[in-house]
Amino acid sequence: MASPLKLSYIELQNAQGIIESVELQLNGSEYSITQSQYNSDTFSKAFDMPLTLETEPLSLSVSRKRSWCLCCYKTAQETITFRSVDVRSKLDGQEFHHVWGNVFIKLRFLPQTQSGVTASGVSAKFEAPQPTIEQPVIPHSTPAQDTFRSAGTPVPANIPAPANSGGLRPTTEALIEQCPRFRVLVVGKSGVGKSTLINRIFGVETANVARDQPGKADIEQEFTSPQNDRLILHDSKGFEAGDAGNYEIVKSFIEKRKKEPDIKNQLHAVWLCFQIPIPTYGERLLEDAAEAFLRIRKEVLGNTPTIVVFTKHDRLVSFMKQKMPGDPQAGQRYLEEACVQPIQEFTGENIANVAVSSKLKYEQGLKDLISLTQDMVSMSFTSPENQVSPVPLAAAGAQRMLPILKVELSIAVGKQRYWRLMGASANFPGYTMQDCLCVIHTDIVAVWNFYDPYRHLYSEEFRNLMMKMVEELDAPAGSNVHLSSSDAFSEGAIPLLALTPVILPLKSCVSLGKWVYDSYQRLQGVPTKFMSYIVDLTHVLEILFSLTASMRAKKLTRTAIELAYNAYYASEWMTHTHTDIRYFQCPTTARDAVLDKITSMIPSGDREVRVSRALETIPRVDLEKDKEWGQQVS
Repeated sequence: MASPLKLSYIELQNAQGIIESVELQLNGSEYSITQSQYNSDTFSKAFDMPLTLETEPLSLSVSRKRSWCLCCYKTAQETITFRSVDVRSKLDGQEFHHVWGNVFIKLRFLPQTQSGVTASGVSAKFEAPQPTIEQPVIPHSTPAQDTFRSAGTPVPANIPAPANSGGLRPTTEALIEQCPRFRVLVVGKSGVGKSTLINRIFGVETANVARDQPGKADIEQEFTSPQNDRLILHDSKGFEAGDAGNYEIVKSFIEKRKKEPDIKNQLHAVWLCFQIPIPTYGERLLEDAAEAFLRIRKEVLGNTPTIVVFTKHDRLVSFMKQKMPGDPQAGQRYLEEACVQPIQEFTGENIANVAVSSKLKYEQGLKDLISLTQDMVSMSFTSPENQVSPVPLAAAGAQRMLPILKVELSIAVGKQRYWRLMGASANFPGYTMQDCLCVIHTDIVAVWNFYDPYRHLYSEEFRNLMMKMVEELDAPAGSNVHLSSSDAFSEGAIPLLALTPVILPLKSCVSLGKWVYDSYQRLQGVPTKFMSYIVDLTHVLEILFSLTASMRAKKLTRTAIELAYNAYYASEWMTHTHTDIRYFQCPTTARDAVLDKITSMIPSGDREVRVSRALETIPRVDLEKDKEWGQQVS
């Protein structure tokens, strides 16, 4: 018999302007869920003494704001109930997720094998799955790949990334084979801003979605881009006035995709785009065909993640600032009254929705859309035994705005196989450290999905650089080249790195330490070297992601990679990371102590600050201009 669920944490996200208060009732007791003082759109509570969810259901009493005219709203009391059997059937690791309208609800439980301890600081959405049994594998590299690389031309997407000669197979390889691309259907009338939406989120320049021309969209056509080979886009021209025929086309297409046996051919998400109507402009939110489609949405789409996307939010904000300058909540109330509530009234249910704009000032809306899509995809496409599902991996890889999703998925992939029990030599019998680190390197880089047609991030040169960085762990204290806090980050100071040539330690990298070629079993200090490589590589990629944010659709260059590497290499971030690892004591009785330490170090709370500081030290150069490894930037 399963042990009772122990609730340790609850969180309601995206609640600003919607929820006034939340009360949790369980086993005859009531608990107030308070609004975060740091994030006004979140209500949360951690329970020092976990609550038992067994026979009695858990209820949330929510005071919800409902607009009844443009400038006024009333509070309605609504109850959300969760039964133990329903929660248990949908657990993802130690977490249960539920979407209630625009609000994302997360319940976190203690691992059922434990009691009286708090949950891990890392989101249980990505809790470590059970280890898989190794299968015989074949070497990953191919002659075709060597030919493309030596010729100095981009490597096609179907040519695999280089792996080690030892035959260890990347975990991401099988996942990407099952679902190479995230398949999304975007439905919307011409002119609602679909092209900009897709281009911004997925980092492409040529999505164009039939250039938003009326009558040009073909829903069967698969839009792909060489700039992002993890994406397939289907475009529907939406439900134009007087064009009821497209209603049947969209319905038929969705039903056909639902019957596809292979997960890669199914629809993974649907975005229904509607332009926010402006008061007094005579604009209409929905045509009759759109309303008819939404009425049968559940019947047609089933469990396919579906989000209503209200576009051109900036127009509404500007209008309300002019009409009601003293009321900052007027726009949000109007959005609820004129857009959300009408849809909920005729569908009879809450429907996930996000307001977005293509303007840089309103980028948060696009990030909210990505987060909500990722959460819904993760709930709809699951794998047995809480292993990584190929569809959420494809979704996180395809988007190019939220680095935290890539960090979280790389952790999940690592936990599934190679990061587990890495202090035990049985994991990699007979392999060198170079073999082991190479396969881990491939998995991490594959999740990030940079536009890297020349595979610079997979190259031997870059992997050698990362292994050289690991050797800093063994350097005497104070012998490295890191800048001091006063040198690098003092207010008004010019970073020292910006005053010196960008020179990588490539000469040292040519002759790596003997440890790289040692057998995994014979080497001392294996856990710390693994920890350093994984954490260092992740942080370098985080810096690189932010550095290249303005050139997502441009080819990644060695110039950009070296700048990101040097920024981290010369930072206190690396100093603190390596110091933390040096003093780590791996208890012999703790089964996953190394894994737990890694997952606690990567998604640090000050990550954005540290990335920002690293970027400040990078000199202004042309990131699109490529060069040879180690060549000085001109």
